[in-house]
Amino acid sequence: MKTVKDKQVLVGADFAGVPLKNAIVEHLQAKGWEVTDIGVKTEDEENPEMFHRIGLKVGAKIAEREFERALIFCGTGMGIHIAASKCPHVHCAVVESVPSALRCITGNNCNVLSMGAFYVAPKMGIAAAEAFLENNLGDGYEDWENFYEFHKLAYDELEAFDYEEFKKNGFEVKTLGEVELGEEPLK
Repeated sequence: MKTVKDKQVLVGADFAGVPLKNAIVEHLQAKGWEVTDIGVKTEDEENPEMFHRIGLKVGAKIAEREFERALIFCGTGMGIHIAASKCPHVHCAVVESVPSALRCITGNNCNVLSMGAFYVAPKMGIAAAEAFLENNLGDGYEDWENFYEFHKLAYDELEAFDYEEFKKNGFEVKTLGEVELGEEPLK
């Protein structure tokens, strides 16, 4: 698997997300990242692939454990997010700020970050991508008691989720345990 520890990341965009993706890719490559870009690569590409097809391709590479994390881009970040999320083991977040990018990894263990080029300026996108790529679940962002354990349990239950089993069980979630989250500390 290509990992963030080894500074390897997968990216993909549709025609609307290309400008933001390219700005972030240029920045990451200048910082020594190996970036695998599965398209769309330029704003003037003839017959660019549609957002959902790129999203499915990125999602498949995450589902098949070829890459640990990916960055995806379209106009809003939403359409490509929906497509990538159709693949198993994809935990994708649409973000428009650095705090949301940080929380999607430190609190929700997302492995795909989606941004919309219509709403996210390049400098913000770069900072959000760095927050996502340079942190992990439970990293010192939160100091609530049991923060890591609480969110790890949620992640594990989502990974184990089977809709047909859920349906047969009267739409009750099969739990893997319980963790009580302590109170948020005063800042």
